[in-house]
Amino acid sequence: MTDTTLESLVVGKHRSAQNIARNDARHPVETLNFFGLQPDMTVLEILPALGWYTEILAPYLADKGRLYVAHFSPDGLMPYMPKVLEMYESRVIRQPEIFGKVTVRHINPPKEISVAPPGSVDLALTFRNVHNWIMAEQEDDYFAAFYQALKPGGVLGIVEHRARPDADMQTMRTSAYVTEAYVKEIAQRAGFVFDGASEINANPLDSKDHPHGAWSLPPALRSGDEDKYKAIGETDRMTLKFRKPLDSTSK
Repeated sequence: MTDTTLESLVVGKHRSAQNIARNDARHPVETLNFFGLQPDMTVLEILPALGWYTEILAPYLADKGRLYVAHFSPDGLMPYMPKVLEMYESRVIRQPEIFGKVTVRHINPPKEISVAPPGSVDLALTFRNVHNWIMAEQEDDYFAAFYQALKPGGVLGIVEHRARPDADMQTMRTSAYVTEAYVKEIAQRAGFVFDGASEINANPLDSKDHPHGAWSLPPALRSGDEDKYKAIGETDRMTLKFRKPLDSTSK
């Protein structure tokens, strides 16, 4: 690719029209800039699904940086995990000009947690995944893996469906909405220091009381009445930045 600025990549010909259409809801340029992404960084993307963000990150980092991807394990407990991994890997093989320099690792706590050489990563990123780890009661295992991979001073960037501040644990485990306070608590337990928040991915129209939780809204639209939920848009999301202390040692 000749133009690897973020602004060009998010609308590049290598992206499907469907993926480009979600730029307005996911704000990739603003989000990655907030997290401090630079082209010479070593970056870890955690559980990228089918690669919506990878197809931006991979070409951006190809010349000067490095991209590790921590995906599902072939031995993942849920039936969908190896299937999604296989679909992702087929994209890597089919589009080497985009994904050719990506290093794919597996994350499957507590067995597989070494997702990059310890202390090698400048920036770790995860998008709308924390609720899944809470459901599996593995949130501490995941955050510990990120902490191990990051350099002292490295950044962990998180985007997640945002629950009402008074939401209880049962709500978080069933709706996919998570409180900011609990994400901060998990990060603090792992050793991270909170380093900032942005309202880039906020949506004040989201009342967070839908029949199928976050999956009622686009793109899932599980609750029917598509006109109603499309008018609301995608979920209200927190965008949080944490940092591994400079004086830290691997836990």
